[in-house]
Amino acid sequence: MLQYRGLEIRWLGHAGFSIRGEGKEVVIDPYQLKSKARRAVDVIFITHDHFDHLSMNDLAILSSAEKTAIVASKNCAKSLGALPCKSKTFVTPMDKGEVEGIKYSVVPAYNVNKFRAPGAVFHPREYGGVGFLIELAGVRIYHPGDTDVIPEMKNLGKVDVAFLPVSGVYVMTAGEAVEAASIIAPDIAIPMHYGAIAGSKSDAEEFKRNAKCRVEILPQES
Repeated sequence: MLQYRGLEIRWLGHAGFSIRGEGKEVVIDPYQLKSKARRAVDVIFITHDHFDHLSMNDLAILSSAEKTAIVASKNCAKSLGALPCKSKTFVTPMDKGEVEGIKYSVVPAYNVNKFRAPGAVFHPREYGGVGFLIELAGVRIYHPGDTDVIPEMKNLGKVDVAFLPVSGVYVMTAGEAVEAASIIAPDIAIPMHYGAIAGSKSDAEEFKRNAKCRVEILPQES
């Protein structure tokens, strides 16, 4: 767990994070939670509809009809239709909003050089996957979703904490994450997207060795 300017940031494994502060808990892309006894959270952000980001089993643990607001990419709408929650908002890149007092901006997420077949990337831009800039307690946090290094990273503005994928295959490699960190210039970078579908802790360690910013490798928490 990382304590940063009044926030508690926990890595839940793969691309999942919990952020607590100002009496709120925000979760992003929960997948294969270690604990099945977690309470409902205030807001869940979902970057796209692939099973390791939109996990219905994990969402059922974290969501309640009375408390939880969900903000998700539009390609999640069909899967989330029956999930009990307080509200659902479906977004596309460049959208902005506020939910439960938490401001967010939606940014593109896509591949430029990760191919599932010749000429076909895993996450094409038109697929509609997203990343999020989330502001809580005055801290701006960037979760890029499944993406490569993209030009839009130059226009994020001030980023305090950046969660950056490092595994390669479907997302940035550790070396590409170093490039992304150089562009974004966060106060702290936290590696993600390893240890479940692709990649390992060695990718996170390679990123930490080479990045020019402060890097925190977090233990997986429930």
